[in-house]
Amino acid sequence: MALPPLSDLLDGLKVVSLPLNTRFRGVQHREIAYIEGPCGVGEFAPFLEYEPDEASRWLAAALEAAYVGWPEPVRDVVAVNATVPAVPAADVPRVLARFDGCSTAKVKVAEKGQALDDDVARVAAVRDGLGPEGRVRLDANGGWGVDDAVAAITRLAAFDLEYVEQPVMPVDDLAHVRRSLAASGVDVRIAADESIRKADDPLRVVELHAADLAIVKVAPLGGVAGALRIAEETGLPMVVSSALDSSPGMAAGLALAAALPGLEHACGLGTINLLDGDVVERSLVPVGGHLTVAQIDDARALDPERLERYRASAEREAWWCERVAASYEVLAAH
Repeated sequence: MALPPLSDLLDGLKVVSLPLNTRFRGVQHREIAYIEGPCGVGEFAPFLEYEPDEASRWLAAALEAAYVGWPEPVRDVVAVNATVPAVPAADVPRVLARFDGCSTAKVKVAEKGQALDDDVARVAAVRDGLGPEGRVRLDANGGWGVDDAVAAITRLAAFDLEYVEQPVMPVDDLAHVRRSLAASGVDVRIAADESIRKADDPLRVVELHAADLAIVKVAPLGGVAGALRIAEETGLPMVVSSALDSSPGMAAGLALAAALPGLEHACGLGTINLLDGDVVERSLVPVGGHLTVAQIDDARALDPERLERYRASAEREAWWCERVAASYEVLAAH
């Protein structure tokens, strides 16, 4: 797409700080900027530590939403999973209660400062909460080394896992973990997230037979169209996930999930429940464990009162303007 003038983006930029009800990625607030264009609103919310090269992909996704639009859906309904942060096992029932109707849960493991026993207790509580028919998937965010990953997954496999997402970070190590588990007779599938969205060559996951599934997120892959290309090129089953988005960003994830040719697994698009605020009147909240494509329009209708209520400070707005400009410069150079 031809880039709109930077001045247009900065003049209309809206920045908010949304509170979280559970500490996530070490933060209690989610800062997000919004860009409005002829096709709607785009969400720009790369995590605060991301440099312009990485953040530019998120800007591309926001511009796609605002100025290009998304492909037509091939399904009307998308199942979603509950998300359980690295909370104590005693808090698991409280977290699961926010995700009424979800029969699948993604559980954070390998948290810094915690032990494998903490993970075991948390996963056991989730399995107990979902019952034997529920699906339990784990997300380690690359927090283990190879040997620790194999040992941990071998122990956690007792809870009948759907898959383990990114147990280690380097894609070569991911392939090693997958081979080691298979050689040991541990029947747990491996999913790649960072090895795809943070990689210069996402197809190495396929070349090295490093994963059974791919986790795709719209913003880090530069938009819905970019994520669809990754799905086509890898040929792996896809699970669409959010990046702790507010409703406008979540709408992009739902648009991707609705447009994928095949969708075998529940998607990680229920994390609105981790926020204590939003910028639309009708948040993109699952009903009965599902989202519907019909919810997209409401999820992109910015509410002026909520924008003002959660408006970031002038200092933070200026910081986000600088960030948009730096990311824009990267896109313009390409």
